[in-house]
This record gives sequence, C-alpha cells and structure tokens, in this order.
Amino acid sequence: MSVMQGLRLAAVGIAAATCVLLVVGVLQLLGLVDSITADEIPLWIVPFILAALLVPTAVGLAIALRQPRNVIAWILLVGAFAIVAITGPDVVFTDGWALQIGRATWPLLYAWPIAVTYVFPDGRFLSRRWRYVAAAGAFCFVFFMAMAMFDPTPFDGDDASVPNPMAGNTVGKWLEDSGVGLIWIVLWVGILGSLIAGAVAIRVRLRRSSGVERLQTLWLAWAGALIPVGLLLCGLGAFVLGDSLVDWVLFPFLLFMEAAVAAAIGIAVGRHGLYAIEQVVNRTVVYVSLTILLLAVYVGSTVGLGVVAGGGSEWVTAVATLAVALAFRPLRARIQDLVDRRYARARYEGVRRVRAFEDDVRDGRRAPEEIGPVLREALGDPAAELWFWLPETAAYADASGDVEALPSDRRVKTEVTRDGAPVAVLLHDPSLLGRPDLLNGVLGAARLSLEMARLRVELRLQLAEVEASRTRIVEAGYEERRRLERDLHDGAQQRLVSLGVQIRRLQRSLPRDAAILRPAFDQIVDEVGAAIGDLRQIAAGVRPARLDDGLAAALRDLARTSPVPVDVSVIEDRVPASVEAAAYFVACEALTNAVKHGGASKVAVRAVRENGALYLSIADDGLGGAVVRRGSGLAGLQDRVAAHGGTLHVVSPTGGGTRVEAAIPCES
Repeated sequence: MSVMQGLRLAAVGIAAATCVLLVVGVLQLLGLVDSITADEIPLWIVPFILAALLVPTAVGLAIALRQPRNVIAWILLVGAFAIVAITGPDVVFTDGWALQIGRATWPLLYAWPIAVTYVFPDGRFLSRRWRYVAAAGAFCFVFFMAMAMFDPTPFDGDDASVPNPMAGNTVGKWLEDSGVGLIWIVLWVGILGSLIAGAVAIRVRLRRSSGVERLQTLWLAWAGALIPVGLLLCGLGAFVLGDSLVDWVLFPFLLFMEAAVAAAIGIAVGRHGLYAIEQVVNRTVVYVSLTILLLAVYVGSTVGLGVVAGGGSEWVTAVATLAVALAFRPLRARIQDLVDRRYARARYEGVRRVRAFEDDVRDGRRAPEEIGPVLREALGDPAAELWFWLPETAAYADASGDVEALPSDRRVKTEVTRDGAPVAVLLHDPSLLGRPDLLNGVLGAARLSLEMARLRVELRLQLAEVEASRTRIVEAGYEERRRLERDLHDGAQQRLVSLGVQIRRLQRSLPRDAAILRPAFDQIVDEVGAAIGDLRQIAAGVRPARLDDGLAAALRDLARTSPVPVDVSVIEDRVPASVEAAAYFVACEALTNAVKHGGASKVAVRAVRENGALYLSIADDGLGGAVVRRGSGLAGLQDRVAAHGGTLHVVSPTGGGTRVEAAIPCES
C-alpha cells in the first residue's frame, strides 16, 4: 500500500469515527440509547451541533481524498474528531466528569479554526517567526484546558447541585491557595491573542496575495472574522450578561461559526471563483456596521427621550423608530463609501471616475462616446478598447462609428449587457480577470453610459446611411435631369426644328396662285419656333446646358439675363457636376428672390473652393427680412444643399439686404 493510499484510508477512518460518535450522541439525546449522565441538551440545538462537526469533517475528507498531503484537510478532520471524541457520547463519564470536561475543553471550538488561519491556503506558515506565534498559542490552549480540568470550583446555574469530581484535589487547591490562579487571565489573554494573530495572518496574506490565492484567502477571512467576535461575545456573555445568553444565543453562534469557517474553506479550495466574495465581504462589513450604528441611534434616542418624557411613553418608541428609518439611507451610503474607500480603493476610484464622467455628460461637458478613455483610466489598463454592439447589422463598431471585426490578440473579451441584451464588448488585459471586484464594479457603474454611447453610435451610423441614401437619390435625380435635358435637346427640340425647316421648304415650293396660304404657313412656323423656345426654357429649368462648360459659365449667363446688375466672382475649377447643379439652382433662386421680393438694385455672387467644399455666397442690397419657412423656395434650397451633406444659412436683417451662404462638400 502506498503512502497516499494509507493517508486516504486514515482520512476515511477518522471521518467514519466522527460520524459514528455523532450518531451515538444524537441517539442518546433522543433517548434511544442509554446515557450515563443525566445532562440534557435541548433538541433545537442538535442541528447546530451536527453542522459544526459534520461540515468540517465532510470538507476535510473531500480535500484529503484529492490531496492526501494537504495539511488543512487533516486540521479539519482531527479538529472535528477531537471535539466529538472528548465532549461527545456519554458512554464513560458521569454527570460531574462530563460537566468538568465540557467546562475545560471549550477552547477546542477555536483550536482547529485558528490553526487553519496560520497555514491557509498553501499549508505553510508566513515565515519562521509565525511558528513561534503558533507554538505560543498552542501552549495557551493546552495549559488553559489542563488547568481547567483541575478547577475545583462548583458548577454554576442549573448544574450547581452536581458535585465537582475535582473538588478538593491537591493540584486545584494548590493553584487556588498559592495565587497562581492569576495565570488563568494570562492564558485566556493568550488564547485571545492567538485568535487575533490568526486574523492578522489572514490580513498579511491578503496584502501579499493576488489572483486565485487572494480569492481563496478572502473566503476564509470573511468566515474567520467570526472567530474573535465570537470569543469577545462569549466573554461578554459570561462576565456581564450571564449564562443564559451563552446557552441560548452565543453557543449556537459559536457552532454556526465552526460550520461557516469549514464551508468557506471548502469553497475556497474547490470553487473560489463561484461567488463574488469581494461583494460578500463588502456587504457584510457595511451591514454589520450599519446595524450597530442604527442600534446606537435607537438606544440613544430611546434613552434621551425617555429621560425627558419619562419611561414607557409610546411616542418615545415611535420617535426612535422614525429616527432609525430616517438615518438608514444616509448612513448606509456613508458607510458604503467609507468601506469602499478603505478596503476596495481601486474599485472605489474607478467607480468615482465613471460617476464623475456621467455628471459631465449630464451637464453637457462631455459626450457619452468618450467613455472608452474613462474606462481605461478607471481600470488602469491603457490597452483597454471598447466596441459597441449594433443589433441592426449584428456587428461591432468603435466610438467613431467604424464597423470592423473585433481584433484577435491576447486581450480578453468581457461582454457588457443591459437587461439581457448585449451592449458592448471590452477588450482588456487578462490580469483584470483576477480582480473581478474592480472589473465588475466599474463596468456596472458605466452600464448606463455605455448604453447611451451605443445608441448614439448606432444613431450616427443610421444618419450617415440616411445622408448617403439621400445623396444617392440626389445623384440619381441629377442624372435623370441630364437625361431629360438631352432628350429634350436632342429629341423633341430637334424634331421641331426639322419640322419648321420642312414647312419653310414647303412654303417656298407653293405655286404663285397659292400665295394666299403664305400667312398661314408663317403662323405655323412661328408656333413651331415658340414651341422650340418653350422646350429650351424647360430644358434650362431641368438642367442648364451651360453647366456643361462649368459653374462659372452658367452663372455668367444667368447674370447677363438678370434685370439688375450682377457681379460674378466664381472659380474656374470644375467640381462634381451634381455640386455645380446644386450651386447653380441656389444662385438662381437667390437671384429671383432678390429681384422679385427684395427690390434689390445690385447683386454679388461669389464662389470659392476651400478645404474640400464649395462655398457660395449671394448678397443683395434689397429690403431684407427674408425668412426660411416650410414650403418656401429657401426651404427647398436648404433641402437641396443638405442632400449633398452641406449647409445653407440665410442672413437677412430688415432693411439690410439679404445674404445666402451655402457650403457644399465636394471631392478634392
């Protein structure tokens, strides 16, 4: 048989022995097995006893079967077995001996938990010096129990009638007469000191550890914090509040502490990442502190008002209760802030940055899309990158709206959701997975900002698509107008010209005796000429033919036909045909308004090309007062320019003339 197999069999044997002794003890309590003692334990406390002994046994056995050399497993197994073996079934000891042993061995409840705190989670002490601390603690435990076994003092409470079997023993009498009994206090303080030292050891490990080890240590720290609290409450109950509190409240609490520490060890070893232990510790500290403060507020209010109004007044209780209710929210917020600032500094600072950013967004100082750099600062990860989910296209886009595939590198992807729907993905350093409190806290605080940024990015992309679609429609309309203009010029207009020529030839070929028909032919030719003129005007309205020679030529032709002087200063460079057409129609409408409605005596038309845009200005010296109204010509110009992604502004003070300014993007 190998050593590992032997250790596993020994672990199974210890666990089985513990269970057997527990079963016998429970049967004795139920009266199904005879007991030597007459001491009775309330049945309601049996579940607490079973939990306090079976949980460490089960956890220790589970660890030992997987890791037989794990020191922590053997501390759990032997600790539970020692308690049940010494204080378990009454198969040997009578009432007096059972009470004396129970009174002497109560420190065993703390022995194995404190031993775990010294070596958890790797089974080794923090340093050599900690071995001396553990040895001193063990000395205090052992000698305290040894001296307690020789204590000759009578039992207290309901057991006062039971004779102490150690009454009058030589060792106990010598300790009592010589005054060496003061060593009780020293040993008791030593036990308390060893428990506090265990808490310090956990604290030191927390500071030194990271990643998985930190999560494991946090689990034990949360449960182990109950140990010194339990001892202090036990001392308070024994010396101040009396034995009844110990029997009914503190003893079940101590049993619960045993089970809680063992369960925390099991979770830490097997499923340390299953629960958010940082949040558990945080909430525990917050609500314990809040409970104490609210209790102080209630007691203080009751005592203070009771002195004024007299005891037993109903309104005193009502006012005290109201004070507690009013203090709950502000106290909780303040305590939560203090706890986060003290024990989760990185998370506190990260959440504070996010909330400050949200305040800036709310006040209009920053845009929600700037959340990416804020998250990088809050998480302390310069390589963090944020991508927003677009449900319409099932793709990701960055804050600028560029839709691309997610980068494939060593960074970890953490998805952010809101009400179950994906919002964004954060690419970050893998080390942040070891700090889930920081990562989850910051992302949780930023969830609303992320949703706002995603909606704005999605809206921007949709608007860009609308603009592109409108531009395509305008381009298609422009091309259709060019086709119509060509059809009118090359089709109907040419056929009418040909028809007029044929009529003239027919007129010249008439015999002299048909001269009476000449006026009729002249009228027909004039009508054909008028139709040709109308078609030319229609074609010019669809698209001026002079635009084929450029915007400058078309605007000069427009100026020559104007009834008022028009000063034209236009670039000779060509821009896209659709932009030239839009600029021409803006100039046409502005010139018409200046002559027809503004009473202008002169007009100036300017056009320059700068920074990838055509800037057009039409200014007159008319009456002014022009307003862009829905359905008006100026509103139509705004829509035409906006369709090209440009802007149009009208400045028209009353009596100060009118200036129409348009900026139309064009290819460089």
